[in-house]
Amino acid sequence: MKNSRREFLKTTSATVAGVVISPHIIAGSAISGAKRDPICVFSKCLQFLDYEHLGETLALVGFDGADMSVRKGGHVLPENIKIDFPKAVKALQKSGISVPMMVTDINGQDNQQTEQILGTASDLGVKFYRMGYLNYDKEKTIQANLDDHKKSIEKLEKINQKFGIHGSYQNHPGTVVGAPLWDLYWLLKDSNPINIGVQYDIGQAVMEGSASWPLALKLLSPWVKTTVIKDFEWQKKNGKWERTYVPLGNGMVDFDTYLKMYSGLGLSGPITVHYEYDLGGAQSGKKNPKMSLDEITVFLKNDFKWLTNKLNEHKI
Repeated sequence: MKNSRREFLKTTSATVAGVVISPHIIAGSAISGAKRDPICVFSKCLQFLDYEHLGETLALVGFDGADMSVRKGGHVLPENIKIDFPKAVKALQKSGISVPMMVTDINGQDNQQTEQILGTASDLGVKFYRMGYLNYDKEKTIQANLDDHKKSIEKLEKINQKFGIHGSYQNHPGTVVGAPLWDLYWLLKDSNPINIGVQYDIGQAVMEGSASWPLALKLLSPWVKTTVIKDFEWQKKNGKWERTYVPLGNGMVDFDTYLKMYSGLGLSGPITVHYEYDLGGAQSGKKNPKMSLDEITVFLKNDFKWLTNKLNEHKI
């Protein structure tokens, strides 16, 4: 991987997979030149890179920022937050890459690291973070679970206010809290959207509500301050239907309808692209993926180009 990385950086200082990277893209402007919210990459898919090469790679492709993984097994380990996170932010900024957001395991449960993580991040200019997931206790009713989790949300809202940072809960498919998006309305309806809210994942919203997701987006829109972009399709494998992530524009997500609603509802905030489809193991955060850096970068570039074109089309 080191040789591949070195060769990649050498041969792509002006281009990535044959596409010229213009100065205004590297500086973080849209292809159209219009100002827009930063497009970031959830750093899990590039955890095999150190901070310096992470920044260089994102800048060469054209991304504006990194959505840094600051959790167990992440790019920055929570116990090393005070030492490693400033190093990461400084290294990324050298390449013109901002760090407006991060992913954490923080979920309002008692954890002595919570204030240390949020305080350090806030001091470094991070304005948004993704919360950790909440689970259902099978021994309790659904309502009892939500009542308990609402107390955790209220506690975390106060901590967020203290540090001037916004915590967002990502909707996720399956049986965790927030898979049914109405869970999130119940948890957040009495909370201040400035301090706490939703990281709306359109791909996973479509997975759980193929036709009803617009209703949930309208309901939750006051609390949507960051958004996740990904695409998927259903595939039959070994006789069973499975959700399978695919490159942007190749799946079932109706991005035109989504972005029209996104604009119409006046939503804004950092956008984070998640790479969940096959990248030789990199999509799972593996340190030694089977794909080379330049192979992975082709996928990064293709999704970035597709997304920026689509955002420009909708004047976002």
